Amino acid sequence: MSEQIRPRRGALYMPASNERALEKAKTLAVDTVIFDLEDAVAPDEKADARARACAAVSRGGYGNREVLIRVNGLGTHWGADDLAAVAASGADAVCVPKVQLPEDVSAIRAALAKGGAPADLSIWAMVETPLGILNADAIGAAAQSDKNPITVLLMGTNDLAKETRAVVTPDRMSMIMSLSHCVVVARAYGLDILDGVYNNFRDLEGFEAECLHGRQLGMDGKTLIHPGQIEVCNKVFSPPAGEVENARHIIAAFEMDENKGKGVINLEGKMVELLHRDMALRTVAIADAIGGD
Repeated sequence: MSEQIRPRRGALYMPASNERALEKAKTLAVDTVIFDLEDAVAPDEKADARARACAAVSRGGYGNREVLIRVNGLGTHWGADDLAAVAASGADAVCVPKVQLPEDVSAIRAALAKGGAPADLSIWAMVETPLGILNADAIGAAAQSDKNPITVLLMGTNDLAKETRAVVTPDRMSMIMSLSHCVVVARAYGLDILDGVYNNFRDLEGFEAECLHGRQLGMDGKTLIHPGQIEVCNKVFSPPAGEVENARHIIAAFEMDENKGKGVINLEGKMVELLHRDMALRTVAIADAIGGD
């Protein structure tokens, strides 16, 4: 496949004000770490946390993990300074909260450009307000860019529940419209999408159920608040062995001389189309990337 495929099963938020947490991230079996300058940091600690997060990213040592910094929103007292610092930090991406309009995307890119950000510093846009849900399609349409593209949508389900006044039950009926809408947007514009956090990190049974629900909706992974959630998340969002084996079988069948150039083939009595091969290629790419951890 021509696009870069990488697993994003779990993305763990870690408070950037905690030096031990930043160091611990180097040892965790998680695909992505997000050093948080927003919710996890008190106002009087934000400047120090910013410097600490950027220094940790610059030092490196995080292996194959994607390393992000979540900034404070552009409209806050700290947002512009956060984006300027992240622009020069060497982070893989910047996570931006409360993206609500395509104009927000333009403002983020302008701030990154002002800070001298490299073109491949991508944006992970958090969709966590009613206006963000309503404008998710326009945000997705603004994702592609030669400089600082949006590559991932993150669902901020806690803020979304607060602002919609929804009561969130285990079946998440009040969230399904918003979650499914954003999954469709992500797929329409070639983005990955990660489900929101599960707040009770001691309830691994409930957490697993919500991971499974997210995967059924089409999520690529889930944001996490505690290292204890990583193992379950990795298990749920990894392709099952049988699915990987079947995917390899489909790919091999299309590569046979008699099937080359065909749009549909007969595979053991089943009609298999090129779209199934494309799905199989992604499944194998994710499995191979996970196996290389």
